[in-house]
Amino acid sequence: MKKPLLFARELIAEKLPTGGVAVDATCGNGHDTLFLAQQVGPGGTVLAFDIQQQAVDATKERLAEAALLDRVQLYTDSHANLDDYVQSGIDAMMFNLGYLPGSDHEVVTQPQTTVAALGVAVEKLNKNGIITLVVYTGHAGGPEEYQAVRKFAATLPQRDYIVLEYQLINQINRPPLLLAITRR
Repeated sequence: MKKPLLFARELIAEKLPTGGVAVDATCGNGHDTLFLAQQVGPGGTVLAFDIQQQAVDATKERLAEAALLDRVQLYTDSHANLDDYVQSGIDAMMFNLGYLPGSDHEVVTQPQTTVAALGVAVEKLNKNGIITLVVYTGHAGGPEEYQAVRKFAATLPQRDYIVLEYQLINQINRPPLLLAITRR
């Protein structure tokens, strides 16, 4: 049994081509951004967003240490403003919803901004592209965000999208779950 984040990375690795375009909607401490930068290779591009400057700074430092900063465009902005930054199609996009580890747990992703970003993302998603959402429900607002994201994903037309939900259902402390959206 794989943890949802590891399974999300496996799904991304299968779909994200070398030289592709990827988005980290919630760069946090930079782990997913680094993963995406490694996956796209030298000819690819990653756009990474976070509303907290602390997160963007941590991501920048992690990328610099790995000598991969040249592949990434960092934005201190909400993923809800994705349309302002992404001009081409997207091959892969990752969301890690909740709060920034090691930071103020009151600052969390919000249902309305996440659903807005998803609305843009599914339209910009290339054929065979993928969006993964690792959703944490163990904090205030987490269950509501999950319900909003799940409702959005469930209404996507099956002729155009495949939606996967992956979760452990007999675990305590509400472990994260994974939603994945693939464009046909």
